[in-house]
Amino acid sequence: MVKRRALISVSDKTGVVEFARGLVAFGFEVVSTGGTYKAITAAGVPATYVTEITGFPEILDGRVKTLHPKVHGGILARRVPEHLQQLAEHQIEPIDVVAVNLYPFRQTIAKPGVTLEEAIENIDIGGPAMVRAAAKNHSAVTVVVNPGRYAAVLAELTAKGEVSPALRQALAQEAFAHTAEYDQAIANYLKDQSVDQTGFEQLVAPGRAVKVQDLRYGENPHQKAAFYREAGYRGAGAGTAKQLWGKELSYNNLLDLNAALELVREFATPAAAIIKHNNPCGTATGDTLEAAYVKAFNADPVSAFGGITALNRPVNLATAQEIIKIFMEAVIAPAFAPDALELLKTKKGLRLMETGPFAGSAATYELKKIRGGFLVQDVDQGQIQPDQLKVVTKRAPSPAELEDLLFGWKIVKHVKSNAIVVVKGGASVGVGAGQMNRVGSARIALEQAKAAGNLAGAVLASDAFFPFRDTVDLAAGYGIKAIIQTGGSVRDAESITACDEHGIAMVFTGMRHFKH
Repeated sequence: MVKRRALISVSDKTGVVEFARGLVAFGFEVVSTGGTYKAITAAGVPATYVTEITGFPEILDGRVKTLHPKVHGGILARRVPEHLQQLAEHQIEPIDVVAVNLYPFRQTIAKPGVTLEEAIENIDIGGPAMVRAAAKNHSAVTVVVNPGRYAAVLAELTAKGEVSPALRQALAQEAFAHTAEYDQAIANYLKDQSVDQTGFEQLVAPGRAVKVQDLRYGENPHQKAAFYREAGYRGAGAGTAKQLWGKELSYNNLLDLNAALELVREFATPAAAIIKHNNPCGTATGDTLEAAYVKAFNADPVSAFGGITALNRPVNLATAQEIIKIFMEAVIAPAFAPDALELLKTKKGLRLMETGPFAGSAATYELKKIRGGFLVQDVDQGQIQPDQLKVVTKRAPSPAELEDLLFGWKIVKHVKSNAIVVVKGGASVGVGAGQMNRVGSARIALEQAKAAGNLAGAVLASDAFFPFRDTVDLAAGYGIKAIIQTGGSVRDAESITACDEHGIAMVFTGMRHFKH
């Protein structure tokens, strides 16, 4: 059996004795340091102290012990004749496995009353150097920073006699993430000790985002704000759109541009959405982009004033001629025809944003900040096809009603919960958003549709189930003919009975679209 060497130096000693024992069983010589060496040898696992390899003692209170050519040369050497010859010339043995995790910096700074000096002493130097060296050379070296991965490494050694390239690469990625997070924790801590507390950079992981600009203010003038672009993202989005015209974008502009753009992505046919305060006041599809915009505008002309418009087709002159009839904050679209662009530039205060083609550029996750942490989730890309709907009432929806129900289902996903959308003829005619009870949202949407004279033949979409029949009874009083909702309430039977009493068709999706 060819002699192999593993270097183990860990702060978190979970499972380290068993891992070392397993490596020894496969013929590895284990090299270790400090407390890890004591833990391994105390358990009867043979190990070599690192100073026996380097021929140099630990110095500077342990600050220097692995920063040595006989350690880093063994880790970084490629398994090619030239490198192996140099190792032999300098009496350096290759190192095939590096199991390292770092000084407990986060745990240290979390302790009450910790001093800056204590925190500094718990900044690991040799550990990250070894981890990064091993991760760089993962074509030959297995790097393990997570004790939970010990079993996978031993399993591959058992099955194959070596660690596969695929696992080595996955472990290398974890290793670089480990050191990046570690360095970010240190940077954040030192930033917190600084007298300069005005920046947002400490909230952004290195390499994840690039600062585009400081904004004039946030949601309100007394709040500071900045805009960062996600590094490496090349698709169409509010964060990557090119501003063709208009004054500087505000914090609220960017939020509304994103909301509007994500809504019109839902549709394959020409579509327009007008957004106010992150909610759609009008959404429509049409045979042409101009027709879609006019229907979206007519859904709520009052709210449309000062809104953000998104379009899913290049803006032509006919559509531009409709847009300039009212004040809009911004228009975002894949492109602008030259004559449309020149016309829109004449409208005072209008910002024009070009995204490029939408294809293949949808986001996959979203992140929200809470005090003391972050929430990350997949983007809601749930879609429902007609054959997935469950008709639960005596009357099934007509083909025209079904088309509007599915249209409303796409819109309600983009409305703040509790969300109700009333739809007629491929356009939203009433929107109830963000109320504390569902019947309240329904009343707002229905009253809006009634005021516009758009209730005859209208349908209703709800982002979640009805906990009581009250929303159905209310909708019936306004003449709603069909309803789409999630289903799944313990009182579904009451809502179904109410629909049957009123002659309303209702379908269940089995999918919820909460948006908080």
